[in-house]
Amino acid sequence: MFLPVEVPHAYRKPLALQYGDNAAAGVDKMTVRLSGYEHSVYSWIARLALGEKHVAFEWLEVNPFDASPPEHFQRLNSFGRVPVLQDGEFIVYETTAITRYVDEQFTGPALQPSAPRARALQNQIISIADSSCYRPMVRQVFSHRIFRPRFGKESEPGAIEQGLAASADALAGLEGIIADEPFLTGASVALADIHLFSHDRLFCHGSGGRRNSASP
Repeated sequence: MFLPVEVPHAYRKPLALQYGDNAAAGVDKMTVRLSGYEHSVYSWIARLALGEKHVAFEWLEVNPFDASPPEHFQRLNSFGRVPVLQDGEFIVYETTAITRYVDEQFTGPALQPSAPRARALQNQIISIADSSCYRPMVRQVFSHRIFRPRFGKESEPGAIEQGLAASADALAGLEGIIADEPFLTGASVALADIHLFSHDRLFCHGSGGRRNSASP
């Protein structure tokens, strides 16, 4: 399949380090904070990017669906969406802005290809994931099979079947453009891998691990 042959490093780390636990990181106060929602695919993308760069950070759980989100979060992002990254006094939101900032601001392995064509492929894959994968894989398959039942909400009739069919089409399209390399755009993990992995992680929970089946 198109997925990276290895799970990104950050997803394998102990949770204390992954979330930037102060005691585990050996610091008194975090200067990098990430506000996000544990069930948000985009919060996971930002979280994994920080992990791949080995950046210790403080995780602040925010449920964007709450009727009254925390006041501090409303000050961070007037649009009310997650994730939001704070690096000292600097605040940035929107996932691709966060991950590119993280890659360019902090030392560690580069998460963006240097070659123009490989970087264009990365941006293309990220755009396809947002436009063609997120709704069927996450909002339909994962949400209606896993998320909604877990919180006592009914699933919409046909949503899972529609999501599986649309996901198969999106994944087939991605198969035709990825690089013939260990990872999506080259020999190492890049933002495209993190972005698509986070979508696929939730989709596999919802589809029972079947990426190419249109049946529930």
